[in-house]
Order: sequence, then structure tokens, then C-alpha cells
Amino acid sequence: MDNTPRTLHGRCLCGAVRLTVQMQSASLQACHCDMCRQHTSGMFISVDTVPGTLQVDGPAQSYASSDWAERGFCGVCGSTLWYGTREDGMRHPAAGLFKEAGDGRMALEFFADKCPQGYALAGDHRRLSTDETIALFADEGDAQ
Repeated sequence: MDNTPRTLHGRCLCGAVRLTVQMQSASLQACHCDMCRQHTSGMFISVDTVPGTLQVDGPAQSYASSDWAERGFCGVCGSTLWYGTREDGMRHPAAGLFKEAGDGRMALEFFADKCPQGYALAGDHRRLSTDETIALFADEGDAQ
């Protein structure tokens, strides 16, 4: 299996913001937390990228949605662009911005116990409960 990163090119709905990123594996992550569902009116799905490779051109803006996180969006059309952690500057771009992300496999769900009954994801992938998600991020934060 080829582990060479692929370059993905994406854009917001109106095309004012263009994104380029390296994707190491064709995997996706979904989040069902209250903020992601409120922001997107559903789950937030991101592509698994090579850290530090996201390039954003255009009128992108971000909103500090909590003490630790931000949500990126297009300043023209409002398209969701990313979920980011403010302390380390990591940005996890929305999968829907990239046509090439359509062949990705779901690898991980965060806050799976908060997933509304109407749209549960099928497949055999890792599903973390609220407690497991919080513990995972707390452990990662301790390591930084």
C-alpha cells in the first residue's frame, strides 16, 4: 500500500476560499458534539491530514467557539472550513470541501453517544463516547 501523501485541493461553496492540504491516508473523522452539530446542523466530518500542511487562501475567518477551539468559515458564503485547536494551531479541514475526500473511509467518531438517532453511521470503525473523547483529549493535552 502506498503511504505517499496525496495533495487535496478544495474550496468553499462560493469559491472565494481555496484550500490545499496533504492527506496521508484516505480516512475521515466525524464529531457529534453539541457545538459541531450546532455549527453544521449535523455531524462535522474532517479529513485526516498531515499536520502543518493546510494552506488557506481567501477571506477565511475563524470564530473562537470555546477557550480551546475555533471554527473556520468563509467570510463571503459562510461555508464551514475547519475545526481548530487554539493552543497548537491545528486545523482539521471539513471533508466536504474536497472532491477527493469522497473515497475516504470513516475511521473514527467522537462523541458517538451524542449522535442523533436519525443519522447513525454504518461500518466498522472506532466510536468514542463523550467520556472516552474527553479522556483522549485530556491525555493528549498532558503530553504537550
